[in-house]
Amino acid sequence: MFGKVRSACVNGIEGKLIEVEIDISSGLPQVSLVGLPDAAVKESAERVRAAVKNCGFKFPMERITINLAPADLRKEGASFDLAIAVCLLLTSGQLTGEPWSEALIIGELALDGSVRPVPGVLSMVHHARTMGIPKIVVPLQNAKEAMLVEGMDVYAVAHLRDVTQIGQHLINDVNHLYHLLNKPGSDSPPTESDSADTGAGLDYADVTGQQHVKRALVIAAAGMHNIMLIGPPGTGKTMLVRRLPTIMPDMEENEALEVTKIYSVSGQLRGRAQLMTSRPFRSPHHTISAGGMAGGGTIPKPGEVSLAHRGILFLDEFPEFSRNALEVLRQPLEDNQVTISRARAVYTFPANFMLAASMNPCPCGFFGAETVTSPCTCSPLKINQYRSRISGPLLDRIDLHVEVPRMEYRLFGQEASSLSSAEMKESVIRAQSIQQARYRGTGIRFNGELAGKLLRRHARLKPEADQLLHSTFDTLALSARAYDRILKLARTIADLEGSRDIEIAHLAEAIQYRTLDRKTFQ
Repeated sequence: MFGKVRSACVNGIEGKLIEVEIDISSGLPQVSLVGLPDAAVKESAERVRAAVKNCGFKFPMERITINLAPADLRKEGASFDLAIAVCLLLTSGQLTGEPWSEALIIGELALDGSVRPVPGVLSMVHHARTMGIPKIVVPLQNAKEAMLVEGMDVYAVAHLRDVTQIGQHLINDVNHLYHLLNKPGSDSPPTESDSADTGAGLDYADVTGQQHVKRALVIAAAGMHNIMLIGPPGTGKTMLVRRLPTIMPDMEENEALEVTKIYSVSGQLRGRAQLMTSRPFRSPHHTISAGGMAGGGTIPKPGEVSLAHRGILFLDEFPEFSRNALEVLRQPLEDNQVTISRARAVYTFPANFMLAASMNPCPCGFFGAETVTSPCTCSPLKINQYRSRISGPLLDRIDLHVEVPRMEYRLFGQEASSLSSAEMKESVIRAQSIQQARYRGTGIRFNGELAGKLLRRHARLKPEADQLLHSTFDTLALSARAYDRILKLARTIADLEGSRDIEIAHLAEAIQYRTLDRKTFQ
C-alpha cells in the first residue's frame, strides 16, 4: 500500500514543498524514516505512533517506510508530523478522500493528538500559492498567520481527530475555519491588529534642544542612511534614537510581507492577524555573539540584521560590542543581505536596514566635556584602545557622525520651539515620495541604496560643488566609499529641501557629517 500527501519546510526564509510518501508492506513491524531528516524529524515517528493510537485510530503493525522528498534537502523541525499522520491513515485505509491531494498539510503533533503551532507558516503558505496549491491545513494557532496570504482556503486543525471532518469538507467549506476559530474554549491567540508599536508614547517634542541632532535624524530616516551619535553620558543619545521609529513611514505591502515572513520563520509573529506594517526596531544587548547578529545555527536562522530588515538596528554603546559581532555588519551594510555558508547549503537572508549607533567619546565618557565634578580620567592609551574597537572599514560605512553635546540649563523649558515627531515625519515622507518617483522601476526605494550608474546619474554635482568635494577628498583622505556616501547624503538633503539639483550648501552639510570621525578617531 502506498500513499502520498504534500507538506512544506522552510529554507532560509522561503518555503519549500515537501512530498510525504508512505509505503506499508508485509514484514516485521518497524518504521523507517528517510529523506535526510534531522533529529526532530526522526522523532516524529514516535509522536505520530502515540497520537494515532490515542485518537482511536489503529497504527499498522507492519513494515512502514516514510520518505520525505526531495531527499537531498535537509529537513528539520516538527512541521511534518500532521502530514505523516494523515498520509499513514490514508495509506492504511482509515481515512478516505481524494481532496487531500489538493492540500498542503503542516503541523506538529502532541502525544494525545492535539496539534501544536510551528514557525514559518507564512513562508510555507506563500510558497504554496506560487505553486498553485489552493488548500492549506494548519494548526489552529497558525490559522490567522496563514490567512495573511490572500486567495488560499485555510483549514484549521486543533486535534488529529479533526482530520476526519476536514476530509469531508476539503472540497469547499467556507464555514469550517470560522467555526473552529470562534468555538467556545478555543485556544487561538487573540488578534493583533498590527506589529508592536516600538514608538508608542514617544515624541520628539518631549526632547529639549539638540535641534542639530534632530536634523541629522531626519536626514538619516529620509534616505535610510546609517547614523552614529557621539557624546558624554546623559546627553540623550539613546533617547533620541529610540524615538526614531516615530518619524519612519509605514512599509508598503511587498515590504510588509517580506518582513512578516522573517518574523514567521523566527517564531515571533504570536498569532498576528495582519501583516507587520511598522518598520522593525531592534536593539540587541552588547553581549550578543556574531551568530546572533548575523544569524546562524546548524541550519541557519535569521539574526538581528535580518530581523531589522526594512527597519532600524540600534546598537547602544557601540564600542562595547565584541569585534566579531561588529565585523559581521560589513557585508549586510554593503550588500543589503547576509550569506551564511554550510557544508550542505548556502543560505541568504535579506538585511536591508538602517544602522543607528551611539557611543561615548572615551571609556569614562567625559573626554571633551570635562567639568569640575566630571573630569576625564582616561589615559590617551585607554582612549585609543576604546575607539579602536570600531574598525576603519565599519566606520566608513556610517554616513552621519553626529556629536551630541551636554545641554545648557538655559535650554530647558523651550518646548515651544522643539520639533515634534509629526513635523519631522512629514519632512521624511515628502523626501521619500520624491525618491520613490525618481527610482520607480529600478528596484531602489531610497537614496541610501544608490550605487554605480544610478548614483552618477542622480547625484551629479555643479562645478563649484565638485570643486568643494575635490578639495575635501584630498584634505581628509577620504575613501572611494566615503565619496559615494557623501553624494548619496547630499542627494537626500537636496530632496528634503525640494531641490532638483545638489547645491553647494547641500554638499557642504553632507561633508560636515563626515568630518567627526577624523576629529574624534584621529
